[in-house]
Amino acid sequence: MKNRYHFPNSVTHTLRAGLRASLLASACALLALACLLTGCSVENTDPVKLKDLEFTVVENAEVPEELLTIIEEKKSANFKLTYEDGGYLYIVVGYGEQNTGGYSIAVKELFLTSNAIYIDTNLIGPSKEEKITEAASYPYIVIKTEFLDKSVVFQ
Repeated sequence: MKNRYHFPNSVTHTLRAGLRASLLASACALLALACLLTGCSVENTDPVKLKDLEFTVVENAEVPEELLTIIEEKKSANFKLTYEDGGYLYIVVGYGEQNTGGYSIAVKELFLTSNAIYIDTNLIGPSKEEKITEAASYPYIVIKTEFLDKSVVFQ
């Protein structure tokens, strides 16, 4: 069955273009409304440092025994953990099993932001001049700082 109405091609094309433009405008309006209602925003995720935190690198003899037990259980793989004891926060970063000894760990940054404590560490391999043990090692670092009720972000 043929259409009863016949429009010239230019009219049909104009009607289709108008319908597309109308649909596009409606979609844009809905998207804008959704952003307003859900609070879309662009947020800077770089932390704003309030201050550097003072810390001490803790030797094994000074690590709380319960924390030392946890470290022993986790040391064969990379791990990051925090532990609170006696008004202090212990932050531990382990680099898992390494093929040789001679590794050290540097604390690049430990700082406070408005909502978290940020820590950044770096594993340093043995130097070429250093005599290294051929046995596996499990480098980790335990740092102690004052307890602050903030989450810790490991970078």
